[in-house]
Amino acid sequence: MHSRTLIPAIVAIASGAALLSAAALPAAAGTVQRVVVPDAYGVREGTVGAAALLAKTETCTQISQAKYAKDAGGTKSIPVCGTEGAVFWKADMDIDCDGQSTTACNSQTDPWFLSDTAFHQSDGKPLNAEKLPFIVVPSPSTTWRYSDYGIKGGGVVAVIYEGKVRYGVVGDTGPTTIIGEASYAMAKSLGIDPDPATGGVSSGVTYILFKNSTVSPIESHSAAVTLGDQLAQQFVAAS
Repeated sequence: MHSRTLIPAIVAIASGAALLSAAALPAAAGTVQRVVVPDAYGVREGTVGAAALLAKTETCTQISQAKYAKDAGGTKSIPVCGTEGAVFWKADMDIDCDGQSTTACNSQTDPWFLSDTAFHQSDGKPLNAEKLPFIVVPSPSTTWRYSDYGIKGGGVVAVIYEGKVRYGVVGDTGPTTIIGEASYAMAKSLGIDPDPATGGVSSGVTYILFKNSTVSPIESHSAAVTLGDQLAQQFVAAS
């Protein structure tokens, strides 16, 4: 995560699990039918709507020792909240373009570009922020240690913005005092300006991180969507 100022800023999956095709398939009795609908980015991900997920985040049980700011030097007003199966926060979105150098993400397009990410692909390379939807978590500190709550690199996340739900992974770590950042690909999939220098959005983004989950390999977005949809169903069904 970059120390930006005034820049508007989700396991292994069961063997054989797969996404359904764009054509709606008949649902077996007692099962939830996945509907995959084309949109500006390609498909709508999963079966759980934004409203159902947001309803589970209306009440915050704060688990962080203190609160985070959206940007460096800003007011610390954002708590990390916890439930039995997930942690979440509501913040802005800054754009992370770190990792592999690509057409959209490089030292020329991103003033804060770093050629590495905290977590790596299965081949050892840094993540590709232009292609892979992922989010950034604050580095461990006295404020909050993500690993103490079952959150790890490659863990599944759901990100909600303006009625859209997108899945991804925990892909990078950032400063210890600010929160609210995701990859170029995640921003683009949500209809947020992904420009690393001038893009992002200043508020309205909900990040839900599912505890004790791991996507393998971390760079498989389809695996993140499949597992994310399963965990989202469990999340909204929990009492």
